[in-house]
Order: sequence, then structure tokens, then C-alpha cells
Amino acid sequence: MSNTVRVRFAPSPTGPFHIGGARSALFNYLEAKHTGGTFVVRIEDTDQKRSTRESEENIKEALRWLGINWDEGIDVGGPDGPYRQMERLDIYKKYTDKLLAEGKAYYCFCTPEELEAEKEAQMAKGETPVYSGKCSHLSEEQVQQYLKEGRPYVIRVKTPKNETLEFDDLVRGHVAFDSNKVGDFVIVKSDGIPVYNYCVVMDDALMHITHVIRAEEHLSNTPRQLVLYKALGFSVPTFAHVSLILGKDKKKMSKRHGATSVQQYRDLGYLPQAIDNFLALLGWTPDSDQEIFSMEELCQQFSLDRVAKNPAVFDIEKLNWINFHYMKQLDEDQLLALCLPHLQKAGYASDHPSDDELAWLKQMCAAMREHVQYGAQIVDAAKVFFTEDYQPENEETAAVLKEETAPAVLKMFRDELAALDDVTAETVQPLFKKIQKGLKVKGKFVYMPIRVAVTGVMHGPDLNVIVALMGRDKVISRLNASGLIAD
Repeated sequence: MSNTVRVRFAPSPTGPFHIGGARSALFNYLEAKHTGGTFVVRIEDTDQKRSTRESEENIKEALRWLGINWDEGIDVGGPDGPYRQMERLDIYKKYTDKLLAEGKAYYCFCTPEELEAEKEAQMAKGETPVYSGKCSHLSEEQVQQYLKEGRPYVIRVKTPKNETLEFDDLVRGHVAFDSNKVGDFVIVKSDGIPVYNYCVVMDDALMHITHVIRAEEHLSNTPRQLVLYKALGFSVPTFAHVSLILGKDKKKMSKRHGATSVQQYRDLGYLPQAIDNFLALLGWTPDSDQEIFSMEELCQQFSLDRVAKNPAVFDIEKLNWINFHYMKQLDEDQLLALCLPHLQKAGYASDHPSDDELAWLKQMCAAMREHVQYGAQIVDAAKVFFTEDYQPENEETAAVLKEETAPAVLKMFRDELAALDDVTAETVQPLFKKIQKGLKVKGKFVYMPIRVAVTGVMHGPDLNVIVALMGRDKVISRLNASGLIAD
């Protein structure tokens, strides 16, 4: 086998592209780039009931969005195609015929009822249920007779007895299985379609894959695959089974933990570079305290020997922190592009905004930048401009308006604002100092009551910017609605 590293990502297109799948794809991609190797993407679509081209397109689009581009595979092509399993059936059949001819596989005509009875009997004895192998003893004449009769069949591979199936995993260390607990398993179903474990071995071998980097849940598939590598005469690749991703409750990531697909995070307004950065740190530990990595830095520093055996915990606060870092690097046009779809969905922006509306929205998004960790949060941050639901958010906030000086502050600010020729952030800012001096009150007793009366919250962007964005009429209306100004 060549010394050049060849890795693959081989998803099943059976639903939304899971964040765990994206992590597996990223680790394979980083290993290929770090070593100067080749990254292959193929599609495992033998589950015809659940596989769809729509799901395949979703996977490809998500990978490209994340910047995980492949060197060989679907759409790109390469010397070892086709890169969809259902387009490789003739290849699989050739090897199946070879295994049958060599006596390494056999036809099994057992009915589902017979198999179930056998399984129940074994379990009643406390044994691990494995197929007894009785059809392996059929004579050639019996096999041909059954085939002639049209009896349904599957094809099973002969698993060696009393052997240890073992390998050295780059993440988990030495792993061993008892072949007697594997049994003669099915490699071709009754509909003629090969099973996953069979296809994946042939695909990896024929595509010259040197390293199989995949999720820990595939570890239980490995003993069957080792049996098949030996039966087919293929070299065994190096395995690296990456630990599962858990929610903060230490249970396997699922919908109860929030968004689980790449598309959901994209729809929420997360940035691809933040997702890449975050996923890389789910199971891989750099040799420094660095937490923010560009894709280029990840490619340079990633190595499988720093991938942890322990499960990785999906910390949404950490993702939000990383995404916030990348959002701060966006210019105002990029920030608006990220936030605009969410504002439109909330009814806060027109479907086809005018230049004036876009200019205002850009200013508003820029003002809210420090309070938005991902795109969808702009809706909550900006709602004060679009709704009349701005009452004090809690008792502590409401208490600000009960300060003795609050009525005088609000009245003076209203009158000074009304007298301005032009309301801008620059013209509003001096008003606060003027009120401090005129009423002889400290700054917080000026800023806080105005902010609470106008927005309902105690903290936010610079108050002069908020007032300028909101506009004179709306601000005066809210000051009057506070009920504290006696005309």
C-alpha cells in the first residue's frame, strides 16, 4: 500500500446532514491536508428506502459551505469511481461470485421464521445469538435445486471459528473481538443488494484508502469488516474511531439538545469558519491554549495522535463565543447580509428593501453588533425598534424610573430632543452632558432612565445611537408614554 495518506468521508444520504457527520468529514479533511494526502467523498446509498438525491445534495452543499472540498469523489470524479455504491453493483457482484467460488461465502435459504426461532433458542441458553451456519453444509446439488425452485436466499460469508479479530486503533488503542460472537453474517440481502459492511470494505480497498477515520459507533462494525478484508485478500487500513459527541447532559446528541444538523446552524446565522473551528475542538486537543483557528491553521496543526478517547461535549455557549469572534470580523455589509434574512422572516424588514431602508438596517445591525452572537439573535436584539413591547423587563429595571430625578431628566431630554434641527448620534450625544449640568445629576441618573423609558432594558448599544436610529418622533412618544412627564 502507498505511503500517501488517502482518507474518505462516506455519508449515507438518508436525512439532514448531522453535525457529527460534519465533524467526521472535517477530521478526514484535516488529516488529508496535514499529511499532503487525498480526501475522497463517496455516497453510501444502498439503503434504497431512505436514500434520496435531495439528501445527497444537502450533504454536498453543507460540505462546500464549510469549506471542506474533496479531491476525488462525487461530482469531482477520479480514477476509482463510480463514487455512489448503487453505481458499483457490478463490481460487488464480481467479488461475491469469487467468494462463492472459493467457498468463502454461501447461499442461505433459511426463512425469517427459522432464523427467529434459532435466535430465541440461543438467547434462552444465555448465548450470544449468531447464525448456526447450517446452510453452509448444503451440498452443491441442494443449492442448485433450491435456486432452481426460486427459493429466496441471502449470501453469507464464512467467519473463522475460535479466532481473535484484532487491530490497533489510532484513538482507542488495541481492540480485540472473539470471532465466535460474530458468526456467518449476511453480505448480500435477498433483494440482491450488498449490505453496508460488505460494500464499505470493497470500496475502501479498491479506492486505496489508507486511514479510516469515523465515529466510535462504527467500532462494532469493524470485526465483520476484518473478516471480509481477509476473505477478499485485501490489506486492512489503519482505523481511528473518534469518540461520540454528547450533549451537556452527557447523553448522545439528539434533537432535545437543540439543532443537530449543519443546515439548522446555517439557517440560524452561524458562520462556517466558526462551525469548523468549534467542530475541530470536539475531540481534538491542540498542543497550546489557542482556541481560535483558521482552516489553514487547523490543517497545519491537526494530528490524529491528539484526538481524545473520551467523548466530546457539545457546548453551545462555546460555539456562540467562537461565532461571536468571527462575527466581529465582518464588515457592515457582511453583517447586514447575515442578519437581513432573519429580520425579513420576523417581518422587521421588507422582502425587497429600498436603498434607504437598507442603509438604516445596516446602521442598526452595526449598532447591535456587540449583542448578537449569531444571525438569528438580531431579531431579539432589534425588536425594540419594531414593536411596542418595550416595558421594563424586570423589577430592577422598573426601579430606575422610580428615582426622584427621573421625571425631570426625561422631560428635559424630551424638550432638548424636540429642539434639535437634526437628530443624529453626533447631535444627541451632547444632550446628556447638558442635562447632567442643568439638573446637577450624575451620568447614570441621566442615561439609565432615558434608556429604560425608551427601550425597556438597562443595557445595550450607545444610547445616542439608539435614539438616532429610533428617530425623534418615536423616542418622544415613548418618553411621553412613560407617564412621568407632567406638561
